[in-house]
Amino acid sequence: MAKTKTSKYDVAEHLRTPEDMAAYLEACLEEANGDAAFIAKALGDIARAKGMTQVARDAGLSRESLYKALSGERTPGFDTILKVVGALGLKLHAEAVQVNT
Repeated sequence: MAKTKTSKYDVAEHLRTPEDMAAYLEACLEEANGDAAFIAKALGDIARAKGMTQVARDAGLSRESLYKALSGERTPGFDTILKVVGALGLKLHAEAVQVNT
């Protein structure tokens, strides 16, 4: 029987348009359940798709610090998140939710 070769799935390879990137971030925001590191990792995926060097430059951060901040292993400051979101050409939105009391 022939062996099947597999490769690791990289979501960044599938984030080709700004709409894809926005939809991916929106889905991650919905699934995060308050996990800021999860959101940072999602932003890292989008930044890799867009080009980490250019995103770092546009955000006013070093490439190394951007990799660390968006690794998913730590929770970056909100100011960093806002810089990265802006550098990615995305916006964060707020929406009222129904609270069950």
